[in-house]
Amino acid sequence: MAKSSDKTYFDLVFEVTKKVPVGRITTYGAIADYLALGSSRMVGWALNHSVMMDGVPAHRVVNRKGELSGRHHFPTPFFMQQMLESEGVKVENDKVVDFEKHFWHPSALDDE
Repeated sequence: MAKSSDKTYFDLVFEVTKKVPVGRITTYGAIADYLALGSSRMVGWALNHSVMMDGVPAHRVVNRKGELSGRHHFPTPFFMQQMLESEGVKVENDKVVDFEKHFWHPSALDDE
């Protein structure tokens, strides 16, 4: 991914998050590694500010264990799960079922 000096860290995180395909999930750490800018916590912090922004599917980003750790930043604690399940991603006990099956790494963008 080309990093432009005129883009903020938030812009870069949002740009990658917008490319997570419907029905797939990624992790805060995968985005942080791909951008080579900071940590997974910084990605989470950025996404906490995007929850209600149009076009940033923050519900598709989970922690490294597949847990919906950001669920409390949505309008309701169940909103993130409802969004994922509407896309075909099953969630049980606030954790993605078949995590590996649904996982998408941002490095796939380099193949486009």
